[in-house]
Amino acid sequence: MNLKSLAIALGMSKTTVSRALNGYPEVNSRTREIVLAAAKKVGYRPNPLARSLAVGRTNVLGMIYPLLPSDLGDSVFLSVVNGMSDAVEASKMSLIIAPVSPQNEQPSYETMVRGRQVDGLVVGRTKVVDERIAYLTKVGFPFVANGRTRIDAPYAYFDYDNDTGIDLAVSFLAAHGHQRIALLSAPLDLHFAYERKESFIRCMAQAGLPLDPHYLLDNTFDRRSGYQAMQQLLACSPRPTAVIVDNHLSGVGVVRALMDAGIEIGKEISVIVWGNVEDTLIGINVTTIDQPDLRRAGAKMVEMLQSLLAGTPPERLQEIWQPVLLPGATVGRCADASDT
Repeated sequence: MNLKSLAIALGMSKTTVSRALNGYPEVNSRTREIVLAAAKKVGYRPNPLARSLAVGRTNVLGMIYPLLPSDLGDSVFLSVVNGMSDAVEASKMSLIIAPVSPQNEQPSYETMVRGRQVDGLVVGRTKVVDERIAYLTKVGFPFVANGRTRIDAPYAYFDYDNDTGIDLAVSFLAAHGHQRIALLSAPLDLHFAYERKESFIRCMAQAGLPLDPHYLLDNTFDRRSGYQAMQQLLACSPRPTAVIVDNHLSGVGVVRALMDAGIEIGKEISVIVWGNVEDTLIGINVTTIDQPDLRRAGAKMVEMLQSLLAGTPPERLQEIWQPVLLPGATVGRCADASDT
């Protein structure tokens, strides 16, 4: 039975029946009860497309994501996505992830917004200056940023506290006698990498520790680049006694490079990695700056986006969760602490 037949059987207009089925407040409760009971009795199921057109919603949330080869094996990315999937399924919605090439990312946002293909978007890998967020803000399209950016207008975002995480790492290494500390960063146009480097420079200064520019390397965002950056640090004279890696994908390459070079990690050189690498490096308990509850974080972003769609102002939808330091076997007392 279609909507027209149901309306005829009830002696009501199609508009009234449609509004009753979709929960419009102007339909009185008695009429809604009658329509819902009749629909249930005859097994009526609304056409999803027609229903979405009627209420102006697709019931679909989306992510436009320039996938890197490492993303499909990235436990952090997959945990966040799984949390998002749990939340949309519980809300009887759908989630689409549209993989795109980096050069086609901005046009893809414009196409998806113009076509109203989704109700709202989660924007990942936010940049210091982010054209995607500037565009979505300008056109008034609902979004939640997974990370922060520099923009004057209020926007909804979810992030972990980059300052606190780096402070934890520097303080932990300093407490173990390390002074020659290196930082390996992701590309610095990414906001998290920029913030973590700025925090590192500030924390080193506050601790009265020397900052060697040779120990500051960026554009490390996968195993290969992490491996190569660590080789570059090993060629320094003197070498750093400790390394902080601002992302877990590079961290895998860093640890591998040290192992291949015969370096005893935690004794000759200490390492702290931002993000969990336990699943990838079997048998090595890496000291990490951990982002707790990643699956719940994914669900939280969906909840925030749903609140935004319900009319909550974006400035009331700004979440910063705290990272924690998880000690492991890759940090030890600086061997030459008395000489530094």
